[in-house]
Amino acid sequence: MRTVVADSGPLRYLVLIGEIDILPKLMGHVLIPPEVKAELDQPQTPVPVRTWITAPPSWLTVQPGPDVTDPALAELDPGERAAIALALSTGADAVLMDDRAGVVAGLAKGLAVLGTIGLLDRAAQRDLVDLEAAFARLRATNFRYPVALLDALLAEDRIRRETT
Repeated sequence: MRTVVADSGPLRYLVLIGEIDILPKLMGHVLIPPEVKAELDQPQTPVPVRTWITAPPSWLTVQPGPDVTDPALAELDPGERAAIALALSTGADAVLMDDRAGVVAGLAKGLAVLGTIGLLDRAAQRDLVDLEAAFARLRATNFRYPVALLDALLAEDRIRRETT
C-alpha cells in the first residue's frame, strides 16, 4: 500500500467536486498533519469540506510531523510546511499539493508532488472518473488553473477513450 501526505488544497477540491473517493483507490493511505486538518476546519472553509474532515474516512490519518525549522520552507503557509516535513519524515511516496510555491519547495526537497489536476487525470486513466465532468465541476469552484492545461488533458483523455 502506498502512503502519501496531503496538503489541504487537493482534499478541499476533491471534496467540493464529489471525487474524494478516488484518493484511496489511487494512493492508498493518506496522512495529513494537524495543521492541514485545522485549515480544512476553519469557519471560512466550505461546509462540505468542514463536514468531511469532522468524520474523516478510515484511509485518512492525522499524524503530527517534526517541527519545521528548515529556512527553505519559511515562506510557505503552515499546512504546506507541515505536509512537506511530514512527507520527508515518513518517507511518503508523494505529497499532494496545489500551491505553486509549495510544489516547488517539495520538488526541491526531492519529493514526488501531485496536485488536484494530476490526481483527476490519473483517475481518468484508470477509468475511475469522467474527466470532462470532473473538470467542469472544478471550474465551478474558485480553483485556479491554466486553461490550456485542462484543455490539453481533456484532448488526451478523449483520444485515450476513443482508442480503447
